[in-house]
Amino acid sequence: MKLLRCGPSGHERPAAIDADGNIRDLSSVITDITGQTLSRRSLADLGKIDLSSLPIVSPDVRIGACVGAVGNFVAVGLNYSDHALETNTPIPEEPVLFNKHTSCISGPNDPIVLLKDSEKTDWEVEIAFVIGEPAYNVSEEDALSVVAGYCVCHDVSERAFQIERGGQWTKGKSGPGFGPLGPWLVTPDEVDDVRNLGLWLDVNGQRMQTGSTAKMIFPIATLVSYISRFMRLMPGDVVTTGTPPGVGLGMKPPVFLKAGDVVELGIDGLGKQRQIVTAFGQ
Repeated sequence: MKLLRCGPSGHERPAAIDADGNIRDLSSVITDITGQTLSRRSLADLGKIDLSSLPIVSPDVRIGACVGAVGNFVAVGLNYSDHALETNTPIPEEPVLFNKHTSCISGPNDPIVLLKDSEKTDWEVEIAFVIGEPAYNVSEEDALSVVAGYCVCHDVSERAFQIERGGQWTKGKSGPGFGPLGPWLVTPDEVDDVRNLGLWLDVNGQRMQTGSTAKMIFPIATLVSYISRFMRLMPGDVVTTGTPPGVGLGMKPPVFLKAGDVVELGIDGLGKQRQIVTAFGQ
């Protein structure tokens, strides 16, 4: 299934994409798409629904983040070898973990608002996964069984705040609107091979990032198992898994986002996003 949430910010309704590409309202079936509705049993029940019997939603509706009430937003850094090389960073021997604050989560087409005093706002297309079952000390063999689905994530990053201000990366990764998710949460049965999906990102129509999940240093099953050694992953938690090469920081000279820029990004089978960059205070 392709699940989504649509409507005004803070008042999104659950929905799904039918076989003809129409948005169907699921609010008569579930109240929202959150950890409470993403277990294997819940998804199996949703899969039995005749979507054609549900109301069609206007295609012009705002699309929100594909999962609500996120408890934890974990991110993985430097997970593509070619991205580590372009930023002059050693290839990590273990996954690099940090957190994005959940208040950064936004819809896939909501604007990116530059932070006050921002100097170096950068782009990063990533594949994220959402947890559907509690997971603690999960083996790699069982790891994918706790994943409810996959989605596009734009890990917007203010590099000056992330790298030059000391402390943890979180403060350069958590501005409002710095975590667009969606448009859809795609259940694993609709993803052909999560280890071989193409990713891309354009700025003002110019291709900046082209990559494949086949280039991940630590694939998703490894990440689930590794992260679950240190914390209990809970239903509805989001993990975004790193970006391929082509970020602004890695260019010579570096290039960063400015007000008026248009960013478009996507992943094979998971949909695409489009954001307009706006200045702080507008």
